[in-house]
Amino acid sequence: MIIACPHCDTLNRVPDERLKQQPTCGKCKLSVFMPAPIELTSANFANHANKSELPLVVDFWASWCGPCKSFAPIFYEAAKTWEHQFRFGKLNTEEQQALAAQYNIRSIPTLMIFKQGQLLAQQAGALPKSVFEQWLKNYC
Repeated sequence: MIIACPHCDTLNRVPDERLKQQPTCGKCKLSVFMPAPIELTSANFANHANKSELPLVVDFWASWCGPCKSFAPIFYEAAKTWEHQFRFGKLNTEEQQALAAQYNIRSIPTLMIFKQGQLLAQQAGALPKSVFEQWLKNYC
């Protein structure tokens, strides 16, 4: 499986049998799995959304958004629980306006799941933990 490093964004080829053995990045030597969301920008989005074979769950959010703030702990907890099935990333729509426009973000939070450049799912609005986990189960 090809996985983008959450620390340096380098693409790494990881054999399936090593996925649960805390594989490390060939460039920065840090773990290719991270039990927390990464910050997505125009500089690293393509490696994680288009080139990595690990599905990417994106939380499009803004600092002024109340529902975004209330959903953040659920998203962080899911990143810990599901770190080997998905990469979790947060994209600040105020700082990354071009990416937000590219994906036609009209309301926040908006959740999207990408796998190798394909948009698998989209969900507008904050979700309760149980509903969010059920939504994720549909795509692993």
